[in-house]
Amino acid sequence: MRLLYELDDEKKLFRKTVRDFSEQEIRPQVEHLWETGEFPYDIVRKMGELGILGIPFPEEYGGAGGDYLAYAIAVEELARVDGSCAITVEAHISLGTSPFYYYGSEEQKREWLVPLAQGRILGSFGLTEPEAGSDAGNTQTRAELAGGEWVINGTKCFITNPGTEMSGVVTLTVVTDTRPDGKKEISNIYVPKGTPGYNIAPKYKKMGWHASDTRELSFDDCRVPESNLIGKRGEGFKQFLDCLDGGRIAIAALAVGTAQGAFEESLGYARERKQFGRPIAAFQAIQFKLADMATEIEIARDVTYKAAAMRDAGVPHTKEAAMAKLFASEMCMRATTQAVQVHGGYGFMDEYAVSRFFRDAKILEIGEGTSEVQRMVIARELGLR
Repeated sequence: MRLLYELDDEKKLFRKTVRDFSEQEIRPQVEHLWETGEFPYDIVRKMGELGILGIPFPEEYGGAGGDYLAYAIAVEELARVDGSCAITVEAHISLGTSPFYYYGSEEQKREWLVPLAQGRILGSFGLTEPEAGSDAGNTQTRAELAGGEWVINGTKCFITNPGTEMSGVVTLTVVTDTRPDGKKEISNIYVPKGTPGYNIAPKYKKMGWHASDTRELSFDDCRVPESNLIGKRGEGFKQFLDCLDGGRIAIAALAVGTAQGAFEESLGYARERKQFGRPIAAFQAIQFKLADMATEIEIARDVTYKAAAMRDAGVPHTKEAAMAKLFASEMCMRATTQAVQVHGGYGFMDEYAVSRFFRDAKILEIGEGTSEVQRMVIARELGLR
């Protein structure tokens, strides 16, 4: 008898495959990557060869032919070992590649989706700006048609994956006109790396995710063909909202994996660390922390898998995606905080993994929609306008 939410044999085997990869290929390099901030090229290329960078896309377009639940499982397993590798995959699939799959023309899919899904190049998505964070509709970057080309001017910030040797293309939300109601017409346009006028700043120095590539992008009279428009003109905001639904599920999975990694470190430490003549796992104060962590992780995993299954089924899931992202990210912050507490003074030391998990956790309450925005989305979906 299959239990509710129990994965089938295929998904269990897939989880084991990604977990084995994470343990064998990523874990030995984690400390080095954290300390140096080097981008893990060898790991990312191997993930491409394994099909991880194209999990939810059809085989005809270079993908692995999997579904969103499989993708969520993969992100979770990667984050259980290293958040930098996990966010590299998440930003590439959910944000950089998805616009081509969902809204691109057949020609755009052949030219860009195929190499992106195969992992030969990495994709980025340029949404956030200095004046357009939670207020994403306040996009200032503009694109004007001139002689059959889009001329782009503006700045994007906190963009993942644009500046590596593997980076190939960024998709941008840009203002292309003013609508009859006076609001901005926002469209989605892609810009290949190396296009004149497309400037990539040095990497940010971040609290966490040290080995991931995060940068500011600026566009100074950057010209691309009119055919670089993705989907219909004026539907960029709608496209990005749909992509964010998927992205929030993946961020929830990343949070589950991060919390799981911190929990496993804490469980092992509690069994080994002795105080007052016995392992600290024998003390109820520690037992309760671990029990709470395990319970909340399991709940977050269930709501994340449910949202992923709903996306696979093609049913509305905006509310469920926001709920999963909200609960999982805040759970992760609680879990990693308690993981540091279980470790005591050692949890404050960089040589212990929980220090890294703790610093990786905070961004999950911010990226792809803050916790406050998730509550706004949920309230709106409940009819509270």
